Amino acid sequence: MKIWLVDTGPLIALLARDDAHHEWAIEQSKAAPATVLTCEAVISEALFLLKRAGHDVDDLFTLVEVGFLRIDFNFQAEARAVRNLMKRYREQPMGFADACLVRMAELNPDACVWTLDGDFRVYRKNRRQTLSLVIPDA
Repeated sequence: MKIWLVDTGPLIALLARDDAHHEWAIEQSKAAPATVLTCEAVISEALFLLKRAGHDVDDLFTLVEVGFLRIDFNFQAEARAVRNLMKRYREQPMGFADACLVRMAELNPDACVWTLDGDFRVYRKNRRQTLSLVIPDA
């Protein structure tokens, strides 16, 4: 089964019933593997945005605790690669969480990125390879 790397947008859409992509996120979660991977940067963004919008953040912690979300990124080991990605896409500009996810995609060659962010259509892993995406139709 393919590895899924989840970005901030689908997590918020999954947990916030008032999100425009809530139903899409629910449907995708049913197709997702039992565990999806992410990084601390995505969790941090999601916690901030959920709280700012007045949503309870407990459900996000629950997704980690029950094993649906697994934090699987060591920034200490990947700092140079993440910095290089952010430099390469500085005109975009590429955020920290996006850079971590692209690096995770480089480390997991068969992975796809579950996202709402169209920037992932521009980003490349290993300089030239397009990313496999789970993204709503534009």
